[in-house]
Amino acid sequence: MSVQRQPYMVVFEEDTGFKDVYGGAVGMVAVEAMRITPEAKSDTAIVFSHPVGGGAFLPMVNALAHADHHVIYANTRYRGNDSALLMEKCVNDLGAVIAHAKEKFGYKKIILGGWSGGGSLALFYQDQATGKRLTKTAAGDPYDLSKAELPAADGVLLLAAHVSRAVTLTEWIDPSIGDEAKPFERDVELNIYDAANPNQPAYNDAYVATYRAAQIARNRRITAWVKQTLADLRADGQENHERAFCVHGTMADLRWTDPTQDPSDRTPYSCYLGEPIVANDGPVGLARFTTLRSWLSQWSFDDSPADGLGNAARVTIPALVGNNSADLACTPSHAQRLFDALGSTDKTHINIEQADHYYIERRDLLEGAVRHVSDWLAQRDFL
Repeated sequence: MSVQRQPYMVVFEEDTGFKDVYGGAVGMVAVEAMRITPEAKSDTAIVFSHPVGGGAFLPMVNALAHADHHVIYANTRYRGNDSALLMEKCVNDLGAVIAHAKEKFGYKKIILGGWSGGGSLALFYQDQATGKRLTKTAAGDPYDLSKAELPAADGVLLLAAHVSRAVTLTEWIDPSIGDEAKPFERDVELNIYDAANPNQPAYNDAYVATYRAAQIARNRRITAWVKQTLADLRADGQENHERAFCVHGTMADLRWTDPTQDPSDRTPYSCYLGEPIVANDGPVGLARFTTLRSWLSQWSFDDSPADGLGNAARVTIPALVGNNSADLACTPSHAQRLFDALGSTDKTHINIEQADHYYIERRDLLEGAVRHVSDWLAQRDFL
């Protein structure tokens, strides 16, 4: 079946004190979108988005369009660079694309497509669309989402999704770094990549508890420094000033060195960025390059408003949660936590056996996954 691709822009204005993306005028936002449609008409659109990753050519997105669904992929303003990303602004961007889809293309029903990191964005969006809206960012800067056009969705797909960016980073961050100014002086007993560490896999429960607590503690130390730095800038009259910084060691999850942690069909001793010990300090890790405000919005364990499980508890629309059993990034516990947290009385959990995150290794499993989604949509009169 052939499909048509229609790239377009959604442009809107917002009141902001400073720019956090490159190019264009202050206060003017241009959001890229791609509409992928089969020949058949539909009054339902599946709208995917991700805080930073473009996905208009993802296997699942394309396969859904080829299965007769109308699909829109919305890139946020931060496409390809999340160093200054604010989740609150991602919500505004997604809302602008959904409003445009309803007004310009005539879609009556919207299904949020939460793929990977787009899952927590979808939940945060629906929470804001239907509940009490934020008027400030996590850093306390004015940003009034009550003035934004955020049409509520009718259903949500959480496919190969993780709980949230903040929780995922915290579960991956290297707790052996005790001093951010000396990131390569590491605590041997917390360094899972150090052969001298007396704690070796399979890890016992006591070590796992100690390690996880140390990861949260490191996240909170960075958060405390961020808040103090912002307070110092503001006390000096520098309300809109920022500071960029580097976070080393962000790929040190116990899951990567011990397959018995959150067991699944994933390839052991690997991660979605390749060899974990290399990715831990590589240039493309989560939160590697970030800013004060962005840290609080998307990476802070305690402060991010896109907290996944908290948002999910207030989401009551029909929801489909899909776990890929060989996923290297979003492991089974994430799908289960999302499913358990959802406030909807109509929620379904499916498991795609042996499927990896992008269906690259097992492309043959994609058709079955799409069939699950299509059947779910049809049963709820979303087609």
